[in-house]
Amino acid sequence: MTERLVEVGVNLEARPAALFVQAASRFKSHIELKTGTKTINAKSIMGMFALSTFASNSITIVADGEDEQQAVEELSGFLTNVS
Repeated sequence: MTERLVEVGVNLEARPAALFVQAASRFKSHIELKTGTKTINAKSIMGMFALSTFASNSITIVADGEDEQQAVEELSGFLTNVS
C-alpha cells in the first residue's frame, strides 16, 4: 500500500472530478481518497462529487495494487497542478 498527503491545487468540481476519475480508472490498483473522516473510491464519479463537499486543502491518496506507486505519483500531480 502506498499513500501520500497532497495539498490540493484544483477545485474538484464536475470537469476536474471527471478527468481525475478517468485518470484513476487507468490503473489496476484500488485507489481511495481521504479527507478528514470521509473516504471515497477515486474511480467513482459520485464519490468525487461527494468528496468535493467535504474537501479541505489536503487529501490523502491511498493506492493498493501492482501499479500503486505510479498511481499515487500521477494522481498527486493531477491534484496539485490542474486548474
